[in-house]
Amino acid sequence: MQAETWSSVQTGNKTAADHESRTKATSLWGTARKRLGRKKLAMAGLFFLLFMALLCVIGPLFSDYKEGKVIVSLINKPPNAEHWLGTDQLGRDVLTRLMQAGRISLLVGVVSMVLSVVLGSLLGALAGYYRGAVDNIIMRAADILLAVPEIPILIIIGAILSDLKVPSEYRIYLVMVMISFMAWPSLARFVRSQILSFRERTFMLAAESLGLRDRRKIVHLLLNAVPVIIVVATLSVARAILSETVLSYLGLGVVPPTPSWGNMMAAANSLIDFQTRPWLWIPPGTAIFFTVIAINLLGDGLRDALDPKLKR
Repeated sequence: MQAETWSSVQTGNKTAADHESRTKATSLWGTARKRLGRKKLAMAGLFFLLFMALLCVIGPLFSDYKEGKVIVSLINKPPNAEHWLGTDQLGRDVLTRLMQAGRISLLVGVVSMVLSVVLGSLLGALAGYYRGAVDNIIMRAADILLAVPEIPILIIIGAILSDLKVPSEYRIYLVMVMISFMAWPSLARFVRSQILSFRERTFMLAAESLGLRDRRKIVHLLLNAVPVIIVVATLSVARAILSETVLSYLGLGVVPPTPSWGNMMAAANSLIDFQTRPWLWIPPGTAIFFTVIAINLLGDGLRDALDPKLKR
């Protein structure tokens, strides 16, 4: 009878502890959501990004010029009632091309961010958890990549791809891999520092006393590092978009006929186009500018909202 009573007490305590843990986690995320909602600039950035994503995904479906056909009679026409942002040097509607290019640029930014987050988080967690030789190998590799300028390396790799005559439909995937490979070291260092701090917490001592496997311990450590990962991942999207823009502007990233904001700006690379046809380069430049600003504002807001030290 006493054994059954003691078992019931233990079960009740475990259930209460699990409920308290879930309630605490929910309250933490709820508090972060409320903090983010009070930051007007961050919310403005979030709404702008949602608007831009919907415009780029849904907008081309309602356009009569989504095929991108060459129309000689419409070459370099200024904005008018039919073509709100004018036409380009091949007679294609600039507004439609802008929305189609937004799909590519945003896709490159998001996919590159996901790849770099997965790689950086995993390597950073392994380095922080195992330390020793594993830490030295991973961090020295990260130091080498951080010491090398990113843009020149991307330009060299892009030039190699151009020499190999990689088809345009495959270039976009290679650009994503290139950008994510150059972006993971900074996130890995952040995650490593968080893991080293969390290793000394009481919940890790409890996990070790329970005899959990290393895989489960690393998962628990990564879950506690999620706020830092979210902030860095958000800012990585802007970095990836800018890197893709630079490569595409130089003709080494996404190449025509696949549109991107970078190669749209590259289409206005002559002084005549720059001076007399501003509708060719102002729309993609404006889209890049406001998208990157919105991402940075959202990232700053997330950083403040997820910081437990801030009580505001």
